[in-house]
Amino acid sequence: MTPDKKTDWNPGAYERFRGLRLQPALDLLSAVGNVPEGPVVDLGCGNGAVGEALVARFPQRAIVGVDNSPAMLAKAARTQAYSDLHEADIAIWQADTLPGLIYSNAALQWLGDHNTLMPRLVQHLPAEGVLAVQMPHQNPAPSHQGWQDAFGALFGDRPVGKGPDILTPDAYFDLLSPFGEVRIWETEYLQQLDPSDLGHPVRMFTESTFARPFLEAVNAPEKARLIAAYEEVMARAYPLRPDGSVLFAFRRLFFTLRKA
Repeated sequence: MTPDKKTDWNPGAYERFRGLRLQPALDLLSAVGNVPEGPVVDLGCGNGAVGEALVARFPQRAIVGVDNSPAMLAKAARTQAYSDLHEADIAIWQADTLPGLIYSNAALQWLGDHNTLMPRLVQHLPAEGVLAVQMPHQNPAPSHQGWQDAFGALFGDRPVGKGPDILTPDAYFDLLSPFGEVRIWETEYLQQLDPSDLGHPVRMFTESTFARPFLEAVNAPEKARLIAAYEEVMARAYPLRPDGSVLFAFRRLFFTLRKA
């Protein structure tokens, strides 16, 4: 699911919050109207969590999954939802057959140069083809900024792998509107994270995704220090409720483009 993976994804850690991660994917799918002939491409399909929903929505279409994580693709294969699965860098992926829909849920934020990427994806669509994208827009929140602050305080300017990042909503609208009809919106999901004996619930939610570059840049003793520093911040930013759970606001950006 990332273009530059130092280590492969951990499907088990990612699936710990499957329901919370799936809801935005379904909300994006519900915003996709009719699409022209051609396969449906799940770009950055990960473990295939959305595969069954794509089949239910487009039962007569080939559903093609593309991802660069062998571990995630192995999980996706077990869903039996995909006609084809391709291990590929989604940053340079090219369609063999023009798809009616390019659907990408929580994947493109890992790629750079969206000013080039998004128009390139549009070029793979036929007339009336749809690009549908959801990406987290959470970087300024304490849950994400906390990793950057804790890492910087402990390790200064030590190099860190590229983390997820996106443009502003206005930038996407201006970038895509010359190609067709754009709909763009944000939703803030107020999520209740269950108590965890392993650490603060927000840390458990973020460490399998946003925190990966920071955790991969440290050794085992340093990792323990980093986690302890981050958890201190989380205890203040997201206080535990009496039952040990946390109410965690998470903002996501959505857009669809119907090509002219």
